[in-house]
Amino acid sequence: APGPRSYTTLRDEAVKLFNSLQQLELERDPVPLMQGVLQTCLDLPPLVDEIYCQLVKQTTEPPAPGGQGDLHYWQLLTCMSCTFLPSPPVLRFLRFHLDRRTESRSPASEMAKYACFIREALGKTKGRECVPSLEEILVLMRRQEMVCTVHCPGAPACSVAISSHTTAEEVARELVSRLGLSQSPNLFALYEQSRRREQPVGRATLLADVLTRFE
Repeated sequence: APGPRSYTTLRDEAVKLFNSLQQLELERDPVPLMQGVLQTCLDLPPLVDEIYCQLVKQTTEPPAPGGQGDLHYWQLLTCMSCTFLPSPPVLRFLRFHLDRRTESRSPASEMAKYACFIREALGKTKGRECVPSLEEILVLMRRQEMVCTVHCPGAPACSVAISSHTTAEEVARELVSRLGLSQSPNLFALYEQSRRREQPVGRATLLADVLTRFE
C-alpha cells in the first residue's frame, strides 16, 4: 500500500529481511538495522511470524554460541518481543525454544538471560503504535529500562524509569505519589509538548511510543 516506505511483495520483503538478518551478524552498530527490521514488521504485519521463525532458526545451535552474531540475534528477538506478539502457534513454538532449548540447556548463559527477559516481555506485550526508538533498542539490548524525564509545573523535573510496557497512567500515578499529591481531589495527566502542539497523553498510551514520536 502507498506509504512513506516503498514495499514490493511479501515474499520479496521476507527475502530482504532474511538478508538483513545475515548482515546483522557482522554489524558493529546493529541498532539502525534492527530498527529497520522492526519498522518493516510494523508496516507489514504478516511478516511478524516470519521474522520470529527466522530468529528462532538463527538462535538454534549457532556455530558460535554467545558470540557477537548470536547475541545480535537474541537482541533483535528481545526487541521483537517488546513490540509484536506472534500468532498462537508461533508463540507456543517460541516459548518451547526459550524454555527447553535455551534456559534448560544453558541456564547460566547470556542467551538464557535474554530468553528469560523475552519470556516475561511476551506476557506484557499488547502491540505498539511505533517501533522502539534508537534509545529504547539500546537499553533493550542490555535488558535494562529507559529513563523518562517529566517536567512538572511548580516542581523540578522528575526522572522515571520505564519499560517498553509502561503506560502514561502508571507514570502519572507514580509522580502524584512522589509529589505528595495522593490526597488531592484534582485529576492529573501527562501531556506531550512540541513546538507545534500540546496534547494530553491517553492513559493507556505506552510512554515508549511517545518517546519514539519525539525521536
